[in-house]
Amino acid sequence: MLSLFKHAVSLMLLMTLLLSCCKDRNKKTTVEKELPNIVYILADDLGYGDLTALNAKSGVSTPNMDSIVENGIYFSDAHSNSSVCTPTRYGILTGRYAWRSRLKEGVTWGYSLPLIGKEQITVASFLSTNGYQTACIGKWHLGLEWQAKDKNKPIRQVQWSEVLAKGEDSNVDFSHPVSGPNTLGFDYSYIIPASLDMAPYVYIENDLPTALPTAYTNGKDQAIEGRGVFWRAGEMAPDFDFYNVLSHFTDKAVAYIQEQSKNKKPFFLYFPLTAPHTPWLPTEEVKGKSQAGRYGDFVKMVDNTIGEVMASLKKSGQLENTLVIVTSDNGSHWIPEDMERYVHRANYVFRGYKADIYEGGHHVPYIAQWPERIKAGSHSKQTICTTDLIATLAGMLNVELPNHAGVDSYNLWPAYIGEDHQSIRDYTIHHSVNGSFAIRQGKWKLNMCSGSAGWSYPNPETIEKDELDLPQMQLFDLETDLVEKNNIAAKYPEKVKELRMALLKIIRDGRSTEGTLQQNDVVGNWLQLDKLKKLENSQINKE
Repeated sequence: MLSLFKHAVSLMLLMTLLLSCCKDRNKKTTVEKELPNIVYILADDLGYGDLTALNAKSGVSTPNMDSIVENGIYFSDAHSNSSVCTPTRYGILTGRYAWRSRLKEGVTWGYSLPLIGKEQITVASFLSTNGYQTACIGKWHLGLEWQAKDKNKPIRQVQWSEVLAKGEDSNVDFSHPVSGPNTLGFDYSYIIPASLDMAPYVYIENDLPTALPTAYTNGKDQAIEGRGVFWRAGEMAPDFDFYNVLSHFTDKAVAYIQEQSKNKKPFFLYFPLTAPHTPWLPTEEVKGKSQAGRYGDFVKMVDNTIGEVMASLKKSGQLENTLVIVTSDNGSHWIPEDMERYVHRANYVFRGYKADIYEGGHHVPYIAQWPERIKAGSHSKQTICTTDLIATLAGMLNVELPNHAGVDSYNLWPAYIGEDHQSIRDYTIHHSVNGSFAIRQGKWKLNMCSGSAGWSYPNPETIEKDELDLPQMQLFDLETDLVEKNNIAAKYPEKVKELRMALLKIIRDGRSTEGTLQQNDVVGNWLQLDKLKKLENSQINKE
């Protein structure tokens, strides 16, 4: 009798355990299904003032981006971590300021080595470990680990105005797999190596070129072709058509979204566009559709691309549970000559443009939509940075980031859903094309340089050429002087000192968020200090 009782008790315990396991398994499946898809669209050189919803005087009609603003949220104080391409992309994917890497100024090029180390945690690898399918479709521009044909010779590096002449050999073995996005957490990738004006011109799908670059392009010269129609000469694959690249990537992205609708796992699509960066190549469908010339028409094409992505999400039944983010890697390259010709202001009221330390270089549009969580018509004045993506997604998923990941990334998720009641970022660091710094705290912005530190006047070259006697630092109160017209550094020397010392500390510490770092994680940060030390004892007494 006792034996029978023990058997019955054991059976009941076993059934309880089985039911518990089934319940947990069902719970896990439900949670997985509830996780949102994430589509991150990174426009290339899109200005804050290009969007009609953000600039009533925009010369471009942008109904698709405007719809995201209407049905989601826009951040009016959003910034790329750099004012040029590569470093911003590094910051987005790693949550680290790019000056912590080997890239202290400028950008990588088509044949450059990888900037992100395989050991680094990226947005893609983080999401992958948390149940996501991940994909990168579009412009990479973070370096690739090409294989050399002749192991005894280096791969030819080509940058700025340098080109490979027809018949010259880059020494790249294009038949060999190249190490790129797929080694950094992406399950699928379809990319071009760098900007659309940088060789080699080849599509790479999951580490292999879709066609060998056996052709050659002589390039385009905008002095002949017209403003914005420019690309460098170099190696090109026979299946590469400059005029079709944006449309081709859009088709790939739409196909990926449709395919993932059949997958039980949520997906993350990183979709870095090639536009409206040069070459400006609007299709016949959008030509003449803006009041900002060829550039404005190309922006219109970008808006159409975003519209196709949104339509694909809606058609596949995934729109309601998808977080869509649209932003830009830096300000627009909309120069004074363009402003003289058109009423359009691509960079809104901001001073300067792409490459600059001024707001026009890094103050970017940042809009997001997720019908299930983000209230329609929301607006946030939080100061945010493109490095914040990884921490924000961790906050959204309620998952803790490893201590050494996203060292310059803040969780902005409370701002997305209207639960932020105070400033989230302590400081925000800006970086120009020539490696100059600025630091932002609240209304204060300290530019640690003279002039633009980029391409707009006065830049380093014109300062030297015209023998301009300019202050070595510039302090602005953005609350009253958003256009950065009045340098008040001489009036507030204590604020200059405070911000300068804060910047030095952030560099020395190896991170700007709370946490600790191993000593080897900080290696390389000191390389920037030589620039800062020159300014520590400088006199702030010039108006």
